[in-house]
Amino acid sequence: MSERITELISEEKVDERISELGAQISKDYAGKQVHLICILKGASFFMCELAKRITVPVSIDFMSVSSYGGGTESSGVVRIVKDLEKPVKDKDVLIVEDIVDSGRTLAFLEDLFKDRGCASVKCVSLLDKPDRRVVDAKVDYTGFIIPDKFVVGYGMDYDERYRNLPFIGVVHLDDD
Repeated sequence: MSERITELISEEKVDERISELGAQISKDYAGKQVHLICILKGASFFMCELAKRITVPVSIDFMSVSSYGGGTESSGVVRIVKDLEKPVKDKDVLIVEDIVDSGRTLAFLEDLFKDRGCASVKCVSLLDKPDRRVVDAKVDYTGFIIPDKFVVGYGMDYDERYRNLPFIGVVHLDDD
């Protein structure tokens, strides 16, 4: 089996939307410091670009949470692969996700951070697939709502490939 990639969202549109998200987050967190928690690996490209566009004080940490493995479908089981470096108690946390589909990971993280005593917990996601929701999970800041397609690029991968694409692309699996 081989795959091909077609462009869904251009690099220019992604860049423009990240600027808009940065402006909105800056406005909403005026007078506060926002603590960005980047969910690795997929959200790393998005978080770096977003952080540069936020004008309020920013601190960052990284967490790796997995529900995929090497496939294109979520296993449904969320596990922490790498936890945070520092406590989040009393911080205004903004979870930075590459994509929210089933909502399991986001719901898991929201509960986890609330239990850890955050002052507030919100989520920004570059992509949202609401058609795939199986649990109630709210994305506070959404880059793009996309159809139920498997996407890569801008940090998102298919079996660790295509993260470096500067656009959002759809993976088409073709039989040889």
